[in-house]
Amino acid sequence: MILAEKITTLRKQNGWSQEELAAKLNVSRQSVSKWESAASIPDLEKIIKLSQIFGVSTDYLLKDELDEEPCKAVAYDEVFDEGREAARTVTLDEANAYMDTVSRAAGKIAAGVMACIISPVPLILLGGMAEYRIIPITEDMAGGIGVAILLLIVAAAVAVFIMQGMKLEKYQYMEKEALSLQYGIAGIVESKKGNFEPVFKGCLVAGVTLCIISVVPLMIAAAFRSPDIIYIYCVAILLMMISCGVFLMVWSGMIHGSYQKLLEEGDYTREKKLENKRNNNLATVYWCTATAIYLGYSFVTGKWYISWVIWPCAGVLYAAVCGIAAMLRKN
Repeated sequence: MILAEKITTLRKQNGWSQEELAAKLNVSRQSVSKWESAASIPDLEKIIKLSQIFGVSTDYLLKDELDEEPCKAVAYDEVFDEGREAARTVTLDEANAYMDTVSRAAGKIAAGVMACIISPVPLILLGGMAEYRIIPITEDMAGGIGVAILLLIVAAAVAVFIMQGMKLEKYQYMEKEALSLQYGIAGIVESKKGNFEPVFKGCLVAGVTLCIISVVPLMIAAAFRSPDIIYIYCVAILLMMISCGVFLMVWSGMIHGSYQKLLEEGDYTREKKLENKRNNNLATVYWCTATAIYLGYSFVTGKWYISWVIWPCAGVLYAAVCGIAAMLRKN
C-alpha cells in the first residue's frame, strides 16, 4: 500500500473522521483529504506525529512494500536507503510537474511524428492524379506543389519538436542521473502507472496492428489487378494507417516512459543509464547517419512509400550496434 492508503486505513480502523484526525494533528480537514487522495504528502514532522497517533512506525508509513504494521516505531532516519546520498533528490512538486509536462508534450510530439510520416502523401497523390489527368495540372507542377507541402509539414513538425524539447530539456536528468524520490512519491507514481497500464498496452497493440494491416489495401488491389491510380491511393492509405499507429505508440510510450524514469524501471535503471551515457556519442552519429540515408534515398528515388522501412530497420540495427559496443568495452 502507498502512504495515502495507509493513512486512510489506519484512520478508519480507529473510527476517526477526517476532521477528528485533522484536529489531533492541528491541521485542516482539507490537508488530511489531500493526503488520503495522494494529492500531497505530509511533511516529516506530520509523518512522525501520524506514527505516534496511530501507534505504528514511520518505516511502515513510508515504505510502500511494507503492508503489515510493525509493532514498534523506529527512528525516521532509518528509512533512507544506503547509498542514496549520491542520487539526485526529486520532490513531489518536481515529479508532478515532470509528469504533467510529459503528458502535455506527448500528444504534440506524437502528432509531429505522425505529420512527418504522412508528409509525402500530398506529393504522391498530386503526382499520381496529375499523371492520369484526374486534376488539370502538369506533373512538374504537381511535383513542385507536393514537395512544397511536404517541406511545410516537416518544418511545422520540427518546430513542434524543438518547442516541446525545450520544455522537457530541464528534466533530462530524469533519464541520466540516479534518482532519490522523497517519501510517498514512488507510491503515487506506481498508482498512476498502474492506472495507465491498460491504456499503454491497448495503444501498443492497436499501433502494431495498424502498421501490420496497412499493407492490406495494396494486397487487395494487387489481387484484383487494379489500375495504377488505385495503387497510388493504397500507398497513401498505407502511410496514413502507419502514422496513426505510430502516433498511438509514441503518445502512450512517452507517458509510460515518464513513470518508468521516475521509478528507474525498464530502460531507465541505473545500470541502463550508465550504459546510455557511454552510448551518447554513438547514438548521435548513428541516428544522424540513418536520417541522412532516409532523406537521401527518398529524394533521389522518390520512393517514399518504401523508404519508411529504413526507420524500423535502423531501430533494430541500433540495438545490435549497442550490444556490439558493450561487448567491445568489456573486452
